[in-house]
Parts: sequence; structure tokens; C-alpha cells
Amino acid sequence: MAPSAASGGSSLPSGFAVFTTFPDLLFIFEFVFGGLVWILIASSHVPIPLIQGWVMFTSVSCFIATTLLLFLYLIGAHGSRTSWITLDAAYHCIASLFYFGASVLEALAAIQLQVGFTYKYYHENIAAVVFSFVVTLLYVVHAVFSLIRWKSS
Repeated sequence: MAPSAASGGSSLPSGFAVFTTFPDLLFIFEFVFGGLVWILIASSHVPIPLIQGWVMFTSVSCFIATTLLLFLYLIGAHGSRTSWITLDAAYHCIASLFYFGASVLEALAAIQLQVGFTYKYYHENIAAVVFSFVVTLLYVVHAVFSLIRWKSS
């Protein structure tokens, strides 16, 4: 792996180099685990619909935006312009905040499910909480390294 952000490289990769540079490699994990969170939230039973609505909005929006950014990086649409580095850093910071809020709310909903619901629903929500925090961590790490790349550009 070529550590472009850590070594002071300030350009975004394009083509299949996205899969070999850090933090852009994290797009794959954000895509996979973000989709898993989306599936788990869609199939879970949450007693407060507003919480499930926010968590679904966050997971679906971030999944679509991550997919779009990954596709645009693969085709090289950024053209090595520095505005895309700013966009990358801003997006991952906002996604980190949204996912953190959604993870906390989903954990609250899972705690409320502890009493009065079957264990199947409870375990499903616990899995959604765990993977939601994993995705939050991925977005935070990506945001930190994107900010480092933005600072050096």
C-alpha cells in the first residue's frame, strides 16, 4: 500500500489506484459495512420510529454518497483538482458526525428493546449497533487522514 496521506502526498488517486492508497482503500470497507448496517436497520424492529428513520437516512445517504465518490474516483472525474480534496475531507467529517449520532441513537433503541421484545429482535439491533460503530470508526479514520491530506495540499 502506498501511504499517500501519511507521506505528504496531496493528490487523489484515480482508477484502480484507489484500491491501493490509504485512506481511499477505506471506501471499500465503508461500502461493505455501510450496506450491512443499512440491511440490519431495515430488518430490525425499533420501538421509536423517529430513531429508525434517522439511522436509515444516515446509512442510506452515506452508502449512496460513498458509492458515488468511489465511482467518481475510479473514473478520475476529479482531475487532480484540490477542491476535490476539500470535498473528500468535508464529506468524511460530516459522515462521521452523522454516523456517530445514528450509532448512539441505535444503541439507545437497543437498550429499550431489552425488555418486552423477543431476543431475535434484540440481537438484530445489537448487531446493527456494533456494525454502526464499526462504520463510524471507518469514517472517522478516513476523515482524519483526509484532513491530513487536505492540510498538506
